[in-house]
Amino acid sequence: MIQKDARLLRIGVLGAGPIAQSAHFDATSKARNAELYAICDAAEDLLAQVAAIHQPRATYTNYDQMLADPQIEAVVIGVADQFHVPLARRAISAGKHVLVEKPLGVTIEECEELCDDVRASGLVLQVGNNKRFDPGIAFAQQFIREQIGQLLGLKAWYYDSAYRYTMTDNLQPLPRTSANIQRPTGNPKAEKQRYYMLTHGSHLVDTARFLGGEIVQVQARYISKFDSSCWFVAVDFADGSVGHLDLIVPIRGDFEEGFQVFGAGGSVTGRAYLPWYHKASHVECFSDADRQYHRVLGEDGYTYKRQIEGFAETILHGAAQQGATAEDGLAAMRVMVAIARSSETGERVRIADVTGGV
Repeated sequence: MIQKDARLLRIGVLGAGPIAQSAHFDATSKARNAELYAICDAAEDLLAQVAAIHQPRATYTNYDQMLADPQIEAVVIGVADQFHVPLARRAISAGKHVLVEKPLGVTIEECEELCDDVRASGLVLQVGNNKRFDPGIAFAQQFIREQIGQLLGLKAWYYDSAYRYTMTDNLQPLPRTSANIQRPTGNPKAEKQRYYMLTHGSHLVDTARFLGGEIVQVQARYISKFDSSCWFVAVDFADGSVGHLDLIVPIRGDFEEGFQVFGAGGSVTGRAYLPWYHKASHVECFSDADRQYHRVLGEDGYTYKRQIEGFAETILHGAAQQGATAEDGLAAMRVMVAIARSSETGERVRIADVTGGV
């Protein structure tokens, strides 16, 4: 049985689409320190279906009405990327804490405006980079911070599989849908190069920053063949170490995400699984001090639940923010835009010089 804390963060989830059905409803319900208090979606028929399954205390078809509910302390925003920033800003204006799906936004400028709002409000905004809550990746980050010393280099890769939907269809709940759902103008998925970078590149870039620190410059090569997109990116980190990021969507093979980090006091190797298996990544950290490998089991690998718990812990008890902050989301957007610019020219691009969107 799930043991709940005495004090629960009352959360309203905005959006009843795929990510909410596959992750946020269940994760919020199972989190030890949170309650799925409300669900909001403009499609009344879809809202009725998901509410019957997840049993929130309240439902709303109007976002502003949910924000006006004094019982709701925080919102999870799980809608299309183009809506992230304007809806997050409305929540901050209403005095609600926010967990917004990655990427933070679609342009640098709108992310900067949201960061200004968050700083002025004193509220918590967390970006949904759930991989930071993978026990293996968190273990690697702690080892790098506390034991590895000066970094030499980092390699990280993210390969989506052409067969991933066969896997996820078996792992995720049967999706509910509606003809009345709200969609952004046009079809964001039609621009595959941009869509893949925002959707998958946001994971890769955040993991690289989480493990290796600030990125100051990139040089990217991009190629598209047989309906696959491939980026190979040389990276310069602020501490003087170098890196290489590979993003391929899709590959003809298994889903694969991993990293290698090399430093003065040891090295780290990790491979993450498709997140819907809720299995901690396999990470081995070699310490030069004791000549031994160290590995965490990570029996609780439900990263979506763990990110809700971290979010709630920060709000309810003032714990240090474990997840990606608004500033992290902005920094990741800058890196993705820089990769996009470098992909066009093949030249090195400084992160500080970029503007606009992917």
